[in-house]
Amino acid sequence: MDSDKIANDYEYSRQTYYELIEKGKDALDLAIEIAQQSEHPRAIEVLSGMIKNVGDVNDKLMDLNKKNKDINKDDLPLKAEGTTNNLYIGSTTDLQRMLQDVEKTAKPANNVIDITPRLKDE
Repeated sequence: MDSDKIANDYEYSRQTYYELIEKGKDALDLAIEIAQQSEHPRAIEVLSGMIKNVGDVNDKLMDLNKKNKDINKDDLPLKAEGTTNNLYIGSTTDLQRMLQDVEKTAKPANNVIDITPRLKDE
């Protein structure tokens, strides 16, 4: 039952933010018109505040969506069934030999690449 309340609250909040954004956009159009006609510094100041407010409501809408996603996120198990995490400790040569044995290919055993660093004097 709590999940129904959360879903209803989310939808109500989401719809409220949409309405605020739409009304804010309409008010911005009017404020732009007034600021252009009056060229009064206070009208321009009010317009800039309204622009910031509409932007803030947009941010709050995005935050609401993120919070909703976090609330509804299913708790994933730390380890998915059927998977195994392994750590290999050994040389690349040993790993290549092991992989060749696993693949059981027809390649000769001397296909292993030795990457042992050599000094210039050797």
